[in-house]
Amino acid sequence: MSAWPPFDPDRERAALARLWDNRPGLWGQLTAVNHSTIGLRYVATGLAFLLVGGMLSMFIRLQLAWPGAQVLDPQRYNQFVTMHGTTMMFLFAVPIMEGFAMYLLPKMLGARDLPFPRVSAFGYWCYLFGGLFLYSSFLFGQVPDGGWFMYVPLTGAAFSPGMGVDFWLIGVTFAEIAAVTAAVELIVAILVTRAPGMSIQKMPLFAWYVLVTAFMIAFGFPPLILASVLLEIERAFGFVFFEVARGGDPLLWQHLFWLFGHPEVYIIFLPAAGVVSMVVQAFARRPMVGYSAIVLAVVTTGFLSFGLWVHHMFAVGIPLLALGFFSAASMAVAIPTGVQVFAWIATLWAGRPWMRLPMLHIMGFFVVFVLGGLTGVMLALVPFDWQAHDTHFVVAHLHYVLIGGMMFPMFAGLYYWLPLASGRMPSEAIGRAGFWMVFAGFNLAFLPMHLTGLLGMPRRVYTYAPELGVHWLNLLSTAAGFLLAFGIVAIVADVWLCFRAGRRGERNPWRAGTLEWALPWPVPMYNFASVPVVDGRDPLWERPRIAEDSARMGGLLGGPALAHREVLGTGVLSAAPEQVIRVSSSTVLPLLAALDIAALLACFIAKQYLLSALLLLPLLAVFAAWLWTTGDRRAPARLPAGPALELPSQYACRNAPGWWALVIALLIDGSLFASLVFAYFYLWLNAPAWPPGGFAPDWGAAILALALLLAAGGAVHAGMRGLSRGDGRRLRAGLAVGIALGAGFLVAHARAMHAVASAPATHAYDSVTWTLAGFHAVHVAVAMLIAAFVWARSHRGHVDAARTLEPRIAAAFWRYAIGQGALAWLLIHVFPVTL
Repeated sequence: MSAWPPFDPDRERAALARLWDNRPGLWGQLTAVNHSTIGLRYVATGLAFLLVGGMLSMFIRLQLAWPGAQVLDPQRYNQFVTMHGTTMMFLFAVPIMEGFAMYLLPKMLGARDLPFPRVSAFGYWCYLFGGLFLYSSFLFGQVPDGGWFMYVPLTGAAFSPGMGVDFWLIGVTFAEIAAVTAAVELIVAILVTRAPGMSIQKMPLFAWYVLVTAFMIAFGFPPLILASVLLEIERAFGFVFFEVARGGDPLLWQHLFWLFGHPEVYIIFLPAAGVVSMVVQAFARRPMVGYSAIVLAVVTTGFLSFGLWVHHMFAVGIPLLALGFFSAASMAVAIPTGVQVFAWIATLWAGRPWMRLPMLHIMGFFVVFVLGGLTGVMLALVPFDWQAHDTHFVVAHLHYVLIGGMMFPMFAGLYYWLPLASGRMPSEAIGRAGFWMVFAGFNLAFLPMHLTGLLGMPRRVYTYAPELGVHWLNLLSTAAGFLLAFGIVAIVADVWLCFRAGRRGERNPWRAGTLEWALPWPVPMYNFASVPVVDGRDPLWERPRIAEDSARMGGLLGGPALAHREVLGTGVLSAAPEQVIRVSSSTVLPLLAALDIAALLACFIAKQYLLSALLLLPLLAVFAAWLWTTGDRRAPARLPAGPALELPSQYACRNAPGWWALVIALLIDGSLFASLVFAYFYLWLNAPAWPPGGFAPDWGAAILALALLLAAGGAVHAGMRGLSRGDGRRLRAGLAVGIALGAGFLVAHARAMHAVASAPATHAYDSVTWTLAGFHAVHVAVAMLIAAFVWARSHRGHVDAARTLEPRIAAAFWRYAIGQGALAWLLIHVFPVTL
């Protein structure tokens, strides 16, 4: 047990500041990885995209203000509609709420940082470059024009031969890397970095909302990623997934898109609802009514949202029995939403509401979101949906749900936490004027669109006949749209002015009860000099000086400042201290990785496929350097964590963040693979013959390939058993044999594939079969690279019987690759025989 020197708070804070602060200047900004910096960047970038997307909507409304207007020609109108919807859904709504979560959760949970700071920075750069990549289409005159949902066959190579669709597919997929990496980061942070005493039943409600949302991203985004990849390789290489003449089906795109699209609505709504819960209880000045009921309602909403995707496909000819099921599910989701609304109202009713700027936006949210929810129940009724489908009624409903359910809470949260981020108070006058312009402008803009839709005005058309009789309603919507835009600009300007010249605020000006308000201003980059111990759900209402008391006593991680950034790891359920997590400091590696991916994708869209493939080499080099320098790999198995307390480092802990990251990443990858299997069976069900030209497998090569794959997993398992006995050489031998057998599998399975599938461009069967095989081959190659990395780490002495995290990850990934490969092998080589 190492000695724990006497604690000097001032010396400790100064040492922590030197260790945790960003480097000075532009280089410091480019290399920053701290969660506060990255979270604020997400929020600022999201607001910028909000303004850009809003500007596009103003041109759309001008075009529709009067019949026969000539503000935009038909092509430019389609481009603006596409980019407006894409910007709001993919570049504003989800990223900005993830930015809120990244900035707030460590502070709210009593942690110093997120467990993977470089992953957060990498995700931000991917988000920024993905958005810039998408908007660079304007520079090349190749702006996407297929709608934000990119329905095929319109977006296929035959009807959209330019690069506009490619910019959308690649740019959106690039930006989605940020959403997926943030989901992994946030789940792990919530599970293993909560302050001691903050058991799972004592988490702030915002953490529950973010946790459910992050799991929804993990399962909901892969179907869209897969659909984008399938359409892009169909356009680039002639594969067949959506072309009817060669066995494809355009409805496959709709199924995959809406498997993402309807959970996306709740992915946007739930974090915003979490903001509502935090603001309501703070301004009601009492704990939230029905904490457990709200948690159950949030989890239920997450589950139900994945059973609603056909809600958007009622008009495509799906059997009536299926329509009845999805209609019932669409109405059922209103129940857990209603539970939350009634809990918020009950909290305000039982408390003493304080009507300040954040609460104004909450009241606006109640009005707008409830109205949007009612029209959602109307659209869940199949006969009504058939009448209102693809009219402006649907546009109005969408905006009532998304703006009411997300933007009003987002502005409430912005004003609520602005004093924490800036140390200053916003202007009450500008803020109230902005709110009333937004509230009045929104309702006057979108309420008439319900009527124009019911009168027969279709969506996504650039003009309309005067005989329709809706021109005065459209003119009102256009004028009100500008009022809404002025309100949003006023709010954004107020936020900017608050940072620049706002009145100095007092600490915790709203008298809130959660941990983030225990921090001083300016908020230090390390958040807490000593990790506090929590007793209840609202620790500041119980112990107003909890942070100062913890720092003064020199508690957990409050001892001598070391040369490494450290985060306390706690138990998943109990939040008991379990490990010391050493995290990385500022580095340029995330930026380099994102830049390389951007260059790779730019070469791909320019059809420079060889150069694009060559850019994989520097990308692998960057990731190798990244992994090699993760945390402090020379850390001992146990580290001091407080007076008379030593805890395992993350490399020696069974509950390590890296292990949880692998579990979540495999869930995401499993969802991606399940979407591909869904595509296989969907195409099979719609095919007259599967495979179309007979089936004559090479059983010798197929069985050899399967045997080599299983043997590779056995070799890695044998190496792990050797490591458990302290034999590092046996581990390295098992890894080396696994790599060799994995290479043998790739060769044998490639030969087996040539016997069961023709060229991918021949038929949908060949395309999806080769895609299955290629998908799994990539996983085997990644497993081989991981094994080689762990071999090198073991050879250098960074892996032993006490520090087993990296070999455990390698072995688990091999097991996953074998399970995935066995299923793919059955689909490719056995399933066609049974038909």
